[in-house]
Amino acid sequence: MTRPYNPSRDDPPGVPARRAALRLLDAVLRRGQALESALHNATHGLDNPSDRALAHAIAAEVLRRLPDLDALIDSATKLPLPDDAKARTALRIAIGQALGLGTPPHAAISTVLPLVDGGPRKLVHGVFGTLMRHGAALPEVPTLPAAIAERWRARWGDAMVSAAAQAIAAPPPLDLSLRADGVAHPDGMSLMPRHVRLPAGTGVRDAEGYGEGGWWVQDLAASLPARLIGGGRGRVLDLCAAPGGKTMQLAAAGWDVTALDIAQSRLARLSENLERTGLSAHIVVADALKWAPDAPFDAVLIDAPCSATGIFRRHPDVLYRATPRIVAEMAEVQAAILARAADWVRPGGLLVYATCSLEPAEGEEQLAAFIAARKDYAIDPVLADELPDGVPTCQHGWIRTLPSMLADTGALDGFFVARMMRTG
Repeated sequence: MTRPYNPSRDDPPGVPARRAALRLLDAVLRRGQALESALHNATHGLDNPSDRALAHAIAAEVLRRLPDLDALIDSATKLPLPDDAKARTALRIAIGQALGLGTPPHAAISTVLPLVDGGPRKLVHGVFGTLMRHGAALPEVPTLPAAIAERWRARWGDAMVSAAAQAIAAPPPLDLSLRADGVAHPDGMSLMPRHVRLPAGTGVRDAEGYGEGGWWVQDLAASLPARLIGGGRGRVLDLCAAPGGKTMQLAAAGWDVTALDIAQSRLARLSENLERTGLSAHIVVADALKWAPDAPFDAVLIDAPCSATGIFRRHPDVLYRATPRIVAEMAEVQAAILARAADWVRPGGLLVYATCSLEPAEGEEQLAAFIAARKDYAIDPVLADELPDGVPTCQHGWIRTLPSMLADTGALDGFFVARMMRTG
């Protein structure tokens, strides 16, 4: 009896990782899934962690360079290939490896050809060979997807779009938040108190101080919302808390923290980090739109679910998933969470609203609608000494970080952050 063909077992060496990359790209580009959430299913059957990491690296590189890869492919074909054609995706993977990841061309093409059959295989081999013989190269600065570039240009201008393209060209640096002054940590650049910035690619688990729990990984921009609440001894709610960097900041600052999130699996990671750092928080698995506290809080931090376009440097898939429809849907969710959580703050307490988004509908416009509807809230302006040098406060007192900021020292993720006080 002939056993059934199993690609992950029967493919030649190197092919299973490329097949997984193909599945990852299909999940992102055709089904609109997040790269990270698609990773488990797409790499099922890959027993070697290095193969799973390679599949992820290939897919991420293709997504960072997709417009430029497609331009090269189109330059070498008589008729354009459909966007969802397997031959186009196979070529994206092969060219992305050869020109973006430094894979030897013979290895890049030989591990991709088994992904296609018949005529498409000849096409893939021919197009790839033509491009390599003619010295094809990717531009130093990637081209952003046209829809995203147009949207951001209309709101933020040409300089921001140029900075965003440069920001996606290389992996971003690694930022650490420190639990306290004087804890063991790797040497690096400090842009704020209790912050260290390390070069891209720095290993985490083997770095100084990791085992002692003195720090955790957290982009500098992502650390700003919790910093605006400051230190205290009262009760604070971290809403939509996972993966937990802000919870640990608040706990380290002395607060009695309740960390709420709907995703139990993501809160498990927070529990592990709390144990490693010796910090504590009350963890609640619940839907913020259904849960209610027993008593008001002194402060509530809402790191609201959003399109996540601000973290495109680490998650290039958002550039293809964050359509206007998704942005509008997320804005509705944010408005509902804001309206509900605003009632959980005691008079005189603080409400901090943040999104890792570069879309005004998930930031400036959201805040304007909230302030107009809630006369018992007023903006508590952020002060210059609460921010890193090079990050300005907006004239109305909130924060908008852009990829053009701190470009000389590694840049920032895109965030919107506003601090409000309940006045009555």
